[in-house]
Amino acid sequence: MTVEEFVGTLSDAEPPAGLPEALAALWWDAKGNWTRAHDLVDELETMDGMAVHAYLHRREGVAENAEYWYRRAGRKFRCETLGEEWQALVVDLIARCDMS
Repeated sequence: MTVEEFVGTLSDAEPPAGLPEALAALWWDAKGNWTRAHDLVDELETMDGMAVHAYLHRREGVAENAEYWYRRAGRKFRCETLGEEWQALVVDLIARCDMS
């Protein structure tokens, strides 16, 4: 799947089958469902899950919580826009997952 194909699925009612949880969380975030996105990564103890968790708390406006999750993910607080961070996370996750 390419980033363009992923973005094209945002008009669907549900994310594509087989998406890794962190990528599915970004799908729900793009659909405006922060709660569903957060539920997917809330207890996901992977580096990807923690990075998306950090992004979601940044989107929520809770910088202290976001910073905690960025540290757990081994990343620094992202200074770019939320849209740029979402895009970077999607690009990275798609590049590393096999959804064929």
